[in-house]
Amino acid sequence: MNKYESVIIIKPGVDEEGLKTLEDKFTGLINENGKVEETKYMGLKKLAYEINKNKEAHYVLFNFEAKPEFIKELERIYRITDEIIKFIVVKKEN
Repeated sequence: MNKYESVIIIKPGVDEEGLKTLEDKFTGLINENGKVEETKYMGLKKLAYEINKNKEAHYVLFNFEAKPEFIKELERIYRITDEIIKFIVVKKEN
């Protein structure tokens, strides 16, 4: 298993309950296929540039271990989740 770091950028209109639901959804999904080491809500931040007419967004960071095959599936689910406007998954050096 490899170590990864993922940041998701969530639409600013999502409320606290919606954020918790998304965080739980992805924590559960990652735990089914690996192990979440840390989840960190980084707050509502101003975006460097406008994305889909949004000037700010919520940032959530995941540090986790997973098999390389799982990353494609995780990114697919990020793409089809309406609340997520951007995401990135990066493999960490061991």
